[in-house]
Amino acid sequence: MMASDLSPLLPALLDPPDRVALRFGAPGAIAAELTYAELAAVAGGLAARLAGHGRVAVHATPSVHTAVAVTAALLAGVTAVPMNPKLGQRELDHVLADSAPELVLAAPGVALPDPVAALPRIDVDLAASGSVPDREQAAAGPALVVYTSGTTGMPKGALLSRAALAANLDGLAQAWEWTAEDLLGHALPLFHVHGLVLGVLGPLRRGGTLHHLGTLDAAALAASGATLVFGVPTQYHRLAGQLESDAASATAIGRARLLVSGSAALTAVDHARLRAATGLAVRERYGMTETLIITAARAGDDPEPGAVGHPLPDTDVRLVPLPGDGGEGLGAVEVRGPALFDGYLNRPDATAATRTSDGWFATGDIGRWTESGQLALVGRSATDLIKSGGYKIGAGEIENALLEHPGVAEAAVIGIPDADLGERIVAFVVATGEPPAERELVDHVATLLSPHKRPREVRFTDALPRNDMGKVVKAKLPR
Repeated sequence: MMASDLSPLLPALLDPPDRVALRFGAPGAIAAELTYAELAAVAGGLAARLAGHGRVAVHATPSVHTAVAVTAALLAGVTAVPMNPKLGQRELDHVLADSAPELVLAAPGVALPDPVAALPRIDVDLAASGSVPDREQAAAGPALVVYTSGTTGMPKGALLSRAALAANLDGLAQAWEWTAEDLLGHALPLFHVHGLVLGVLGPLRRGGTLHHLGTLDAAALAASGATLVFGVPTQYHRLAGQLESDAASATAIGRARLLVSGSAALTAVDHARLRAATGLAVRERYGMTETLIITAARAGDDPEPGAVGHPLPDTDVRLVPLPGDGGEGLGAVEVRGPALFDGYLNRPDATAATRTSDGWFATGDIGRWTESGQLALVGRSATDLIKSGGYKIGAGEIENALLEHPGVAEAAVIGIPDADLGERIVAFVVATGEPPAERELVDHVATLLSPHKRPREVRFTDALPRNDMGKVVKAKLPR
């Protein structure tokens, strides 16, 4: 069912089914659980308090409070800005100044970092009660402002409309045969598209159940009874290792309908390990904050390891031939469709730079079509993008942070293949004198940026390889 056929974004809250909507915590240690009727009451009451506001921040911990806060904002017609609770100080200062929220929603008792703590605060009270409006309020602005990973500078706020969210989730429902009978299990963060839009709003739009497990542990996932599972390659790699010595959990997880992986490529080795353990073939999908999900391997298709599926309904994808392709069929991936963002907050220049002269969005990815018509991604046009643990990380941002340390004269950062993380971040450093301790530099980066952007390894060298123009030639760094 496409968005035009289902005008409320969360129709199940208007006529709550007798079903659990949200469950957080491992089976046997459930931290919180709300039925649809309970969610409607709690979110409806909070929505009434938000009425008339413009933009509100959500301290997006992996908790039911985050799900309720975003739901209430959508019901009230205000714009929610989910904020990563682990942002480094510089990134946090930037996001807060850029988005300028009027207040912050948070779980009771959670300490907020400066300067978020200076905002007017509303705690999400799960015991509160109210009623859902007869119809969702018309939004004066976007539904969400979701910040990018900051791969080419400071994070940018992508403006995502209600129509874009609805169209994308309905397209995925078609691709994955997603219904109200599905129980979605995942353990993703709730401040980006994968965990929040797909992982929370997806099941709520269908009228199904979300079970957020905290961690994608084999025994917990097996006990949850999930019919649909979302994860990133790092989680699936670890899950595959657990299942090889836990046949009972493997059998239970094998009763699910679909295992879906995204945010980075799942290796062929892990595809094979998971299929051998569970009997299920993992489906991959492809998207960005700015585009939501572009392509997805469909429930009825035979998955192709290394491919990310077909374009979603009403979404067009084209590959613009690359100079010097040599007949390999490679092209720059460009997309148009109803799920595209409305631009970057306060950045018309950056918004314009993403658009082609005929109105398509340039993803920056390079791909090819497989014989079955699925899209396969082969790399980025920007060579400094590192995909580690499900995150897309810009090398330049880490290099700039390293260069602020007094012991660092030069720095170059690359991603090196890693069986667990996909790629691990390795920094090559020329010291100003006596090399500082590796841990000192790692902690330095983790303080300025998000912890997942810290180098996993620091290698000291006398000089960095450069070309005649003085540019570092990263291809010559030892891997």
